[in-house]
Amino acid sequence: MESFKVPTREEVSADNQAIFDNLKSQVGFVPNLYATYTHSENGLADYLTLANRKTTLSGKEKEVINLVVSEVNDCTYCKAAHTAIGKMNGFTEEQILEIRSGEASFDPKLDALAKYVKSAVINRSKPEQSTIEALFDAGYTKENLVDTIILVGDKTISNLLYGSTSIPVDFPTAQELETAAV
Repeated sequence: MESFKVPTREEVSADNQAIFDNLKSQVGFVPNLYATYTHSENGLADYLTLANRKTTLSGKEKEVINLVVSEVNDCTYCKAAHTAIGKMNGFTEEQILEIRSGEASFDPKLDALAKYVKSAVINRSKPEQSTIEALFDAGYTKENLVDTIILVGDKTISNLLYGSTSIPVDFPTAQELETAAV
């Protein structure tokens, strides 16, 4: 496989340099995965537009989706990044591990979301009907379902980029699940 170097600020266009500067001011650094998007001139801007779109989902709900998708797809980078972001959103390490397994027994609504997302990703876009029904029974709407699907797609894009490049992970390593849940 061709080696992918993570582009530095000096190696990207002026437009991408501005995005790097904005990320550095907001996040404190430019995550390697984001920098890797700049191998395409418009890749990072396009991805950030998708990732930062308005949604009906809360920060915690978004992290449930990100964690489940990243676990099912075994994305080391995204598991590490979203473990850190999940903690910033108030989840404990134990809750994050449970979410990554596709459950959230500590919150019935998040549990339905985690189970739906796991089913959708494992079954390659054909979730079990029971998980869709459970999602609606838990109080989610059709709009929430569409926003969930968009976020599954968003996270899958990043999982694919990491899986194709194996760039260095610049977040603390996520603990592995003790048993293979997926």
